[in-house]
Amino acid sequence: MIDITVHNQAGEEVGTIQVDEQKLGGEVRPALLKQAYVRYHANRRQGSARTRSRADTAYSTRKLYKQKGTGNARRGAAGTNIMRHGGHGFAKRPHSWRQDMPTKMRRLANRNAVLAKAIDGEIKIVDKLDYDKPNTRNFQTLLSSLKIDRTCLVALPNVSGHEASSARNLENVNVTQIDRLNAFDLLNHRYLLVDKEAFEAYLGRVTSDALAKAKQEASK
Repeated sequence: MIDITVHNQAGEEVGTIQVDEQKLGGEVRPALLKQAYVRYHANRRQGSARTRSRADTAYSTRKLYKQKGTGNARRGAAGTNIMRHGGHGFAKRPHSWRQDMPTKMRRLANRNAVLAKAIDGEIKIVDKLDYDKPNTRNFQTLLSSLKIDRTCLVALPNVSGHEASSARNLENVNVTQIDRLNAFDLLNHRYLLVDKEAFEAYLGRVTSDALAKAKQEASK
């Protein structure tokens, strides 16, 4: 079991949460995390790059001057790839960079990224993260009290609340919905800041998924 400290908004320790490593994959799998990270990164690529080939140029294909007798190097059409404004020798074409990954592996990678953060002590849990109005200054004070001095991912139950508005304007701080946590965002940020109730709900959902999987395997 891993004990994660719970803080209040003043940065004081007010309790702990115990996390079962087995529910998050048991151990950190670097190869799985790398595969998931590369997949997320590749799937964000548009793949819309396109350059002109020789067939796309509008030049005439006539020979510019005769082969011999001029003292110059031999020369063909004006649209060749060695000519200025000519077509590219290996032209780029729109291409899909998407990679597939089994659902079970993807979910395990997401949980494994949370486990890695828990082991390294990079999960900051607040007992209650509730703002009655947007207040960026108070949120900055909260980050300072929790000693968050690097990039931070704030996971909230709802990204349309005042808490998200308070964190969105801060540098090196990104906001996401807690049920959309993924390995790519977790590995791209040093710290994970989350509300206690939201984190417990996330762990409960992970537990229910694990129980459903165990029942499914037992029925086979």
